Amino acid sequence: MIFDKDGTLFDFATTWEAWAAAFLLRIAGGDRGHAAVLGSAIGFDFKARRFARDSLVIAGTAGEVAAALAPHVPETSPEQLLGMLNEEAGQAPQAEAVPLVPFLAALRARGLALGVATNDAEAPARAHLEAAGVTGHFDFIAGFDSGHGGKPAPGQLLAFCAATGLSPDTVVMVGDSLHDLRAGQAAGMRCVAVLTGMADADDLSPFAQIVLPDIGHIPDWLDTVATA
Repeated sequence: MIFDKDGTLFDFATTWEAWAAAFLLRIAGGDRGHAAVLGSAIGFDFKARRFARDSLVIAGTAGEVAAALAPHVPETSPEQLLGMLNEEAGQAPQAEAVPLVPFLAALRARGLALGVATNDAEAPARAHLEAAGVTGHFDFIAGFDSGHGGKPAPGQLLAFCAATGLSPDTVVMVGDSLHDLRAGQAAGMRCVAVLTGMADADDLSPFAQIVLPDIGHIPDWLDTVATA
């Protein structure tokens, strides 16, 4: 089973909306009007402190977010912006979708290999998992910069299969966005969608075997699949 990170292992809005407002205000030099312009470039309403459902931040890579911001802060290169994003994102407090240690331990006890495939960079992703105390539960962790590409391409998911020796048709991709589910489909995996991101069930259900409120419902689903 391979998981997306933001919006799947961690609740998206609780984790990132307050952080985004503070980060945009910082790179805008404290100018709230400029911060609002920056927010518009990435699908974030600075005044309301909310991401649009189609925000680039939700499913895009950190590199794509930096590239979208760069024209509005010409004094800072895209590479510098990406470095700032990765550094500050790595320090952002994460809101676990469910208590992750017991959840992942229970999946491991079932004999499952586990992985993470995120469009975040690998370094902050590892920092988030380490802060939650769950890095050791995963056999594979990849960000968009780990050498396998980003979602919706299937490279990260196929790399997980190569690392674990599993066939894609025996793997479940769990995610909160269409990028996650399309990557899973492209890899030949079954897909489970969760509603701890910004997409709703109507968006996700055409691309998933099942839509669950959060990852905490996965064990019951696995039991249902096992007895089907």
